[in-house]
Amino acid sequence: MMTKKLITFDWAIKRLLRSKANFGILEGFLTELLKEDITILDVLESEANQDHQFDKFNRVDLKVRNSKEEIIIIEIQYDRELDYLQRIFYAATKTAIEHLNLGQAYSSVIKVISINILYFDLGSGADYIYKGTTNFIGLHDNDRLELTEEQQALFKHSCVEALYPEFYLIKINRFNDIAKDTLDEWIYFLKNEEIKSSFTAKGLKEAEEKLSVMKLPEGERKAYEQYQEDLHYQASMFESTYIAGFYKGEAKGKAEGIDQATKDIALNLINQGLAVESIAMATGLPETAIKRLL
Repeated sequence: MMTKKLITFDWAIKRLLRSKANFGILEGFLTELLKEDITILDVLESEANQDHQFDKFNRVDLKVRNSKEEIIIIEIQYDRELDYLQRIFYAATKTAIEHLNLGQAYSSVIKVISINILYFDLGSGADYIYKGTTNFIGLHDNDRLELTEEQQALFKHSCVEALYPEFYLIKINRFNDIAKDTLDEWIYFLKNEEIKSSFTAKGLKEAEEKLSVMKLPEGERKAYEQYQEDLHYQASMFESTYIAGFYKGEAKGKAEGIDQATKDIALNLINQGLAVESIAMATGLPETAIKRLL
């Protein structure tokens, strides 16, 4: 099947998908994932949209509000983070709290959906898409706690899990490139930046039209090409520095102990200009300890 090379999804989120004219692409992806028709009303302020040469090692996120007044956080993460599950829980609950105005009842707490596109293997599991929700199960009868009719009318939801943050983990590297359904077609695109001519998933045709590298304005195309070069360079530097630091620290650690060896690795990574979060992931040191070495 013919394929067409497209820009990476993280670049699209940073530069193109924040425009209302391109909402159809995001709406297509969200519709296929959430299994309901999604309409985006607006893009909200986002926290992790840095734009510099270390982009590869920063998370990229986009926060949108849909027609049901739910907030959807879409995050792309390249760096391995051992505490990533806790971080996305913090981000979701923080978002819910921030959008509850002073004096509002708790029934006004918004629903937050956290969608995480991961390019590292998080946790232990064979699947490539995981969904996390909250339910209450009886310890004695094993029954599921349900909402009363009054609560359903108040919350405008029919089940308990609809009241709490909802999490999706998409482990891109686990996908085997065989698209069994329309959601898989989107996963294929996220992994390969290509759309097969046989794909029919909602939003992909629009993505094919608007995310083509060749259709970018000349200045934007050059910026994208430079971005791609930076990604390759930073990935190589990270890998080389980590390996070199590991062996150097290992040798010194045999004489001086593991703590000093780990510090040496951290110092090597600091000298290469890597982000504190990346160094913490590589060494296992807390970010506070790394900051003291700066």
